Amino acid sequence: MYVVMVASECAPVAKAGGLGDVIFGLSRELEIRGHEVEIVLPKYAGMRHEDVWGLTIDYHDLWVPWHGDAVHCSVWFGYVHGRKCFFIEPHSDEGFFDRELMYGYADDVDRFTFFSKAAMEYLYKVGKRPDVIHCHDWQTGLVPVLLYEQYGHVMPDQRVCYTIHNFRHQGLTGPKELWSTQLGRPDYFLDRVRLGDDHSFQAVNLMKGGVVYSNFTTTVSPNHADEARYGDGGDGLGPTLSTHQAKFGGVLNGVDYDTWNPEIDPFIPERYSAEWIDGKYAAKRRLRERLWMRDTYSPIVAYVGRLDTQKGVHLVHHALFYALEKGAQFVLLGDGLDKEINGHFRHLKHYLNDNPDCHLEVGYSEELSHLIYAGADMLVVPSMFEPCGLTPMIAMRYGTIPVVRGVGGMVDTVFDRDFSDRPDWQRNGYVFHQADNAAVESALERAFGLWYDHPGEFRQLMLNAMRSDYSWARPGQDYVNIYDHIRHK
Repeated sequence: MYVVMVASECAPVAKAGGLGDVIFGLSRELEIRGHEVEIVLPKYAGMRHEDVWGLTIDYHDLWVPWHGDAVHCSVWFGYVHGRKCFFIEPHSDEGFFDRELMYGYADDVDRFTFFSKAAMEYLYKVGKRPDVIHCHDWQTGLVPVLLYEQYGHVMPDQRVCYTIHNFRHQGLTGPKELWSTQLGRPDYFLDRVRLGDDHSFQAVNLMKGGVVYSNFTTTVSPNHADEARYGDGGDGLGPTLSTHQAKFGGVLNGVDYDTWNPEIDPFIPERYSAEWIDGKYAAKRRLRERLWMRDTYSPIVAYVGRLDTQKGVHLVHHALFYALEKGAQFVLLGDGLDKEINGHFRHLKHYLNDNPDCHLEVGYSEELSHLIYAGADMLVVPSMFEPCGLTPMIAMRYGTIPVVRGVGGMVDTVFDRDFSDRPDWQRNGYVFHQADNAAVESALERAFGLWYDHPGEFRQLMLNAMRSDYSWARPGQDYVNIYDHIRHK
């Protein structure tokens, strides 16, 4: 099978979050299974060129119709750790991707609407005819719309799988995007059975377009699929998902164990595994040394992730001080787009600067994240909503016990040590359900109690976590099944 991924991220060359990890990991799994995969990305000015091998021009003169005119683009090709990637570089006055950051600009909808149009124009012009185009999130929600409304006469056999990683950001915009891409016909597309937003008058919803026009839509865990369709997890898209329920489901993301694996990790001082776990304690010592924390008999609680209201940062704040109060240590590695939240944690960093049991790193370092996953004893993830939850799955591979709020994909992956109905050997963490301080305290108190009072049982919980298999093998097969299904409809 020939699959083209159209996405705004791919780790490690262009990564802002978990989406980048998914694109790389799923593509690699599909290739292992014998399928041909190509990835189409924007050529960001700030992308990690050192992670691209053999970057060369693939197509010099791609002219993309735009606003009644055309924008000249170059398309580059290179290998990203073995993945075949094509990078679209527009030469326009807007400088769509000639910027410091990947996201966070007032014209983000314009930028990624153009990218979607350019990706389709590229496939058409060079004669690429994949069996399946797999696009992701609102940034590429217009791809299936363009395929079936504009390119269908020249690409009649292509099918689209659309994956929603985060329902919170849906790409709401006005009818101007219809004119810029030359789709036109606002009365037609603003109909609520197509792209018309259900809650905003005269608004185009790009994510809704992806759901309506794709052959199959997934989100990133079975539980989150239910939250999106039946609860408030879909941020208003629930009725659309119900209308298209026959082509909607949840597929749990996988973890790339070639990257996140203490048996081969180059960023930790000693390799270790479930069969020989003592190397984890070397990572704990190195983490304390690197962050100037004191060496003491106490657990390290960590938070690794975006600093965003979605992640329950008010509960992260409380967990930090509760951990210190209980004699534990706390490490934070995170950053976000919200200046107020970033400012709050920078203030905390200054306030706690002389505390030998705490370190806050407001930013992101791939190398440090590996050391934290390996060196910490527990990872707190108190999200308000969490479509999948890659960080607890990564933490478990390193024997770091997740303490999570039971939402989204974490319901499918973290099973409470004390209260789960799973067999003892499948229990791998601690789960709380309310979004308040008392709930976080209750879960952490149980984890601390086991760590201090029953170290042998805590070690067994670590081994349970390390033996939990969240590789790409099963979701890879799930996606192959979906691709086969939509190809033969």
